[in-house]
Amino acid sequence: MSESDPIRFRPREPGNSPRTQAQLSPVSTLSPRFGSPVVAFNRAELDAILAVYARKVAAGEWRDYALQMGREKAVFAIFQRASEYPLFRVEKCPRLARRQGAYSVVLRSGAILKRGHDLARVLAACESVKLSH
Repeated sequence: MSESDPIRFRPREPGNSPRTQAQLSPVSTLSPRFGSPVVAFNRAELDAILAVYARKVAAGEWRDYALQMGREKAVFAIFQRASEYPLFRVEKCPRLARRQGAYSVVLRSGAILKRGHDLARVLAACESVKLSH
């Protein structure tokens, strides 16, 4: 596998999880620690985000990422260096799905760069922004 190839996730083997994929909602899953609902990115959303991330890593612009999943939203934070604040945060907030859209790209300053219902369009905003080093 070369550095330019996208990262592929293997599907989960049936029977390894107490809950099947059909039982899980596409918006949330249960926290293994507390049993409370947690907002999470599904496989298609992660594939789209990681495809953009892989292109930017190959170009040398991004170097690290972090995932955070909570009750209100799921966040994919993108870093230029691991010790800094994130350049962007791709957020999924199902509470806003009917209004402005569940997906948003938030800049380091907290300003919302793009918000919408379609993740691909929201992610296009990340690719078009050129940040100074």
